[in-house]
Amino acid sequence: MLVNSGDIRPVKNKMRQEIKEQRKNLTCDERERCDSKICERLRQLWLYRESKTVFTYVSLADETDTKKFIERALEDGKRVVVPRCIKGTRNMEFCVINSLNDLEEGAFGVLEPKVECEVYTDYSDGFCIVPALAFDRKGYRLGYGKGYYDRFLADFCGKTVGICYNRFVVPEIPRGKYDKSVDLIITEKKVISTRQEVLP
Repeated sequence: MLVNSGDIRPVKNKMRQEIKEQRKNLTCDERERCDSKICERLRQLWLYRESKTVFTYVSLADETDTKKFIERALEDGKRVVVPRCIKGTRNMEFCVINSLNDLEEGAFGVLEPKVECEVYTDYSDGFCIVPALAFDRKGYRLGYGKGYYDRFLADFCGKTVGICYNRFVVPEIPRGKYDKSVDLIITEKKVISTRQEVLP
């Protein structure tokens, strides 16, 4: 559903509310089971194995968990970089962390790198986990409406992976001409490739 004219924000806002309500109905056991499977699927990807640097968000309580994945990635010897919102802007910078102890509460209640963490500026390569409320099968995402990741992905040249629970892979998400799709979608049930060349 490529939209070149008109305002798609009301449609997206309605979808956001519906999916947030559905997410509230997930039990803790169901979340933990799905999160564990998604983490293992991520680590089994050749893209992950071949990448030295992993870009990832730090999940909130109601999001697909990334904290355990971050710990496993550090154990695997990956350079892990996570975002920090730049005050007064709609941009973010990524910083290197060596453990979850390098994080503190920042914008919107999200854990962010502490001020002393090294800023990482090489967006030419790597493996990036992209947050979203939902994805469609072409890899387009329903974000949270702030635009932080849209701005970052415009400059990122590595591979992108969306993670979500399988029930939140929807037939189609309305998009604008500047929206970018992810290369892969990982759920607890499957790996969906939106570009055939990213799979071995």
